[in-house]
Amino acid sequence: MAAAYSTSVFQPGIFDNKVVFCTGGAGTICRRQVEALVILGANAVIVGRRKEVTEKAAAEIQQLREGGKVIGLSVDVRDYKALQQAVARSIEEFGRIDYVICGAAGNFLADFRHLSSNAFKSVVDIDLLGSYNTVKAAQDQLIQNKGSVIFLSATLHYYGVPFQSHVGAAKAGIDALSNALAVELGPFGVRFNCIAPGPIDGTEGMSRLLPKEMLEMARKSVPLQRFGTLDDIAHTTVFLFSPASSFITGATIVVDGAAWHTGQRINLPYPESVLHSNELDFTRQNKSKL
Repeated sequence: MAAAYSTSVFQPGIFDNKVVFCTGGAGTICRRQVEALVILGANAVIVGRRKEVTEKAAAEIQQLREGGKVIGLSVDVRDYKALQQAVARSIEEFGRIDYVICGAAGNFLADFRHLSSNAFKSVVDIDLLGSYNTVKAAQDQLIQNKGSVIFLSATLHYYGVPFQSHVGAAKAGIDALSNALAVELGPFGVRFNCIAPGPIDGTEGMSRLLPKEMLEMARKSVPLQRFGTLDDIAHTTVFLFSPASSFITGATIVVDGAAWHTGQRINLPYPESVLHSNELDFTRQNKSKL
């Protein structure tokens, strides 16, 4: 990872003296985003619900750059007061927050007929309310430092995707939130953008949501004939936080190899999978979440 960025198109030290605050920072995509920023000079605060996992990830990311500092905090993004405390701890540690990544998310496959209102609410609370809470808690620092925010979105709401109504609704809300904040806080010098990843190899989402026997079919349905990589998302993150994007706000950057244009439906047979959802393995496996 470090070698890739030391020889990349991005200028070494481009984020010197900057601080990023990232929710979901121990997850696969968000961790790689933070790693890229730290390698290029930033210090970081990553937050997550699992204390040991988050602290371990922070310690490992810190090793990527000599002199870098990364702290991990146990926070549930649904708890606004906990986020306020995390922001206060970040300021105490680093004196500022320049960038925010809202990446905490929850997802599982569930058809509407088996999706309870509590399960729907849980995903919306983590993804959408959690993003709102994070920006709200960090707003003073963002305004003071003319900062920038990236929301992790998706393409699931661009068309109807079965078994993903809960996530599609949450991500649609995130896009709307980003657009509104770009207008409201733009006069204060704060930028807001979304990254909408497509099928990204090596992520928990891919391994959990896409059956192994469908991987090759899914890859062939991507126009560029490959899955995305964690670095594809990291490169986009670096660009959006860099001075090169200083006039870009209220935008969504789709990083999916044009996959959504082919109308991907998580590669399950339609309408058979909907009509016979009781017989699908993930319906049985996810009963505790539904």
